[in-house]
Amino acid sequence: MNIAVLKSKVHRAVITEANLHYVGSLTLDEDLMDAANMIENEKVQVVNVNNGERLETYLIKGKRGSGVCCLNGPAARRGMAGDVVVIISYCTLAFEEAKKFKPWVVFPKEGNKL
Repeated sequence: MNIAVLKSKVHRAVITEANLHYVGSLTLDEDLMDAANMIENEKVQVVNVNNGERLETYLIKGKRGSGVCCLNGPAARRGMAGDVVVIISYCTLAFEEAKKFKPWVVFPKEGNKL
């Protein structure tokens, strides 16, 4: 039996911008992506702490060290600069393997820095 579990989480990043006129996705500082073991095009869930909105999208690498966390395309309607978000990805593991699995969890500091 397989089970979906938390793989990675960036806990309480701050949205730096929202770009409605873009194809879609979430642009995230590559330093945060690396620290959370996330990769470009990975499916993520974004939970907006300020308004309760939840959405699924995929990641685009943002400039390393920039602190960027930008909602793009239709997702831009789900949050604004200054909102706090939790960015989550999941993986599917065999049940016994899942019991031992430890997710990557990142707690960004001010400016979305590590």
